[in-house]
Amino acid sequence: MDSIVQLINDPANWAALMTLIVMEVVLGIDNLLFISIVTNKLPESQRRRARNLGIGMALVLRLCLLAAIAWIVGLTEPVIELFGRGFSWKDIILIAGGTFLVWKATREIHHHVDPDPGGDMMVGTAVKMSLSAAIVQILLLDLVFSIDSIITAVGMTPHVPIMVVAVIIAVTCMLLLAAPLSAFVNSNPTVVMLALGFLLMIGTTLVAEGFHVEIPKGYIYAAMGFAGLIEGLNLLAKRRRAKLNSGV
Repeated sequence: MDSIVQLINDPANWAALMTLIVMEVVLGIDNLLFISIVTNKLPESQRRRARNLGIGMALVLRLCLLAAIAWIVGLTEPVIELFGRGFSWKDIILIAGGTFLVWKATREIHHHVDPDPGGDMMVGTAVKMSLSAAIVQILLLDLVFSIDSIITAVGMTPHVPIMVVAVIIAVTCMLLLAAPLSAFVNSNPTVVMLALGFLLMIGTTLVAEGFHVEIPKGYIYAAMGFAGLIEGLNLLAKRRRAKLNSGV
C-alpha cells in the first residue's frame, strides 16, 4: 500500500505515465490499422466481433507479458549469432512479424490494384476461411506489437503498475477508435491504399529494427502524419468538387 502511495505522490511517475500512454496509443494505431484492414474483408455482421476480439487479445497479451516481465527482459539477450552479429528472440520476432506485415500489405495492395474477378465464387467457404484467417493474422500481429510495446515500456519506467495503467488506457482508446476508423478506411478507397502503405513502412521498420538498424520512429510517424494530412486535403477537395457538380 505504501509503495502505491509513493508512486502516486511522485510527479516523475505521473510524467512517465503520460509519456507512456501517448507512446502506447501511437503504437496502438499501427495495430489498429492492421485490424481495420483485415476485418473490413469480412462480412459486415462479423466485423465488430472480429475487431473487439482482436483488441481484446491485444490487451490480454500485453497484460500477460507484463506479468512475465522478467522473461520479457530476457528476450533481449542474444541467442544466436549470424554474420558476426548476435540476434535475440526479440530480434527474431520483430523480423518474422515485420516480414509477415510486408507480405500482407504487399498482397493487399496487389489485390486492390489487380482484383481477382473470380473472388465471389464459393462465398460460404470463403467467408468461413476469411474469418478464421483474420483471427489468426490479428493474433500473430498482436503478439509482435505487444512484445515491441512492452519492451519499449520497460525502457521508460521500472514500475509495472504504471505500465499496466498505460496499457489499459491505450487499449481502451483503441477500442473506442476501432469502429470509426474501420468505417472511414472502408468508405474511402484511397485511404485503404494509404493505410496499406503505412503497414508496409511499419513492417520494413520492424525488420530493420530486428537487424539492429535503428530508424528513428519520429521520422516514421512524421511521414505518416504528413501523408495523412495530404490525404485529408485530397478528401476535402473531392467532397467540395462533388458538391459543386451536384449543384448543392
